[in-house]
Amino acid sequence: MVAIIDYNMGNLASVRNAIEKIGSKSKVVSDPDELKRFSKALLPGVGAFGDAMAHLKENGMDEAVKSFAAGGKPMLGICLGMQLLFSKSLEFGEHEGLGLIPGEVVPFDANLFQSPHKVPHMGWNELFVQKETPLFSGMPEAFYLYFVHSYHAVTPDRYAIGKTWYGYEFVSAVQKENIFGMQPHPEKSHDNGLKILKNFVEM
Repeated sequence: MVAIIDYNMGNLASVRNAIEKIGSKSKVVSDPDELKRFSKALLPGVGAFGDAMAHLKENGMDEAVKSFAAGGKPMLGICLGMQLLFSKSLEFGEHEGLGLIPGEVVPFDANLFQSPHKVPHMGWNELFVQKETPLFSGMPEAFYLYFVHSYHAVTPDRYAIGKTWYGYEFVSAVQKENIFGMQPHPEKSHDNGLKILKNFVEM
């Protein structure tokens, strides 16, 4: 049973449906005390970083997520959920994140683009695996996933398990011990995404 953390940021139905497709069970959890009872947790999300952190703090879910991660249980942040794992974000001001992985979330810098690109980065793009990780077990060295985002993480290479090119190279997947993050949406990425989710729930 996988906990899908609900903090009023995004539609959780597609994540639940994807978990069902791989033959696993999940439960949407909004109670910090209930989160403790699960062996794995997904932190999805769509929207603004500052609003997301405010919602997490409203009922203490931010501290519950930190405690869950500190317990060594596998946790996967998806899209905004991945961005929340970092120390801070520069989206609409500066906002403190969960601080589970060193780094910050910054906007795409159009001045660095080597050819015209639109922001947000939206659609299918390749993720290039940077190192061996259980999250990508059985996957090729590069594969396509579905992206929708205007901000990306900047973090030391030792935490980068996937990178993607969009005008310039950016970190699109991370891992620090039991904590994982994916900037693309595995739940919207067909077979490749389902394989990643299956790898996660089987950890």
